[in-house]
Amino acid sequence: MGQGYATPPSSTFFHFRDAADFNRNIYYKNKLEFSLETGWLPNNIPFIFNFVAGDPYNTWPLHYTLVPNIASVRWHVDNIGGPGILRGNLDLTFSGTYTAIPRGAETRYFAFVYGMRRNFIQRNWRIVPYFEARGGVGNINAKGPDGVLYAQGQDLTFTLMIGSGARYNFNPRFSFAAGMTYDHISNFYLSQPAYTDYGLNVYGSFVGINIRIGKERRMVP
Repeated sequence: MGQGYATPPSSTFFHFRDAADFNRNIYYKNKLEFSLETGWLPNNIPFIFNFVAGDPYNTWPLHYTLVPNIASVRWHVDNIGGPGILRGNLDLTFSGTYTAIPRGAETRYFAFVYGMRRNFIQRNWRIVPYFEARGGVGNINAKGPDGVLYAQGQDLTFTLMIGSGARYNFNPRFSFAAGMTYDHISNFYLSQPAYTDYGLNVYGSFVGINIRIGKERRMVP
């Protein structure tokens, strides 16, 4: 009998087709990145989880604009996986933030924030949508104790940030991201009954850059 070339198993075919995705050089397990972000959040809205707290859906007469500046370490905890439009990976962020307050009673806010982001990664797409949620604890120069109505009731506060957007990868080392973020800051009623916990609830635009930390990883078929 003559010899011929055997057809590779279908599993091998799909392995090599998937390996051709350049995004596997960008999103992979244990990759570390430095992230620097800034935002402009001028839109005041009610607390989006008021249905849990039992508070009315209203905004306060004292309006705020927040300008968050966030420096983070971004840790990709897994490789790309998942079906269809859910295909992607997860990264965790550990951040220090300084927020300027150009409109409002207070003038600044410092916080430590941590959270997670789901990147929705299709094969060979340079633009990758994401959804993220972050939370943390911080210090604001509260003006409620100084008698300013609708200001914050104490310096110790907590924050919740929820956002979505898209990331554009220039190459495996550098990327740019832009999106919209909602930011909540309050003291979780710890200042009551002495001072009412009014809280801040704003949303607006966010932009950032990501830079890989460490050596480049080459994809191995």
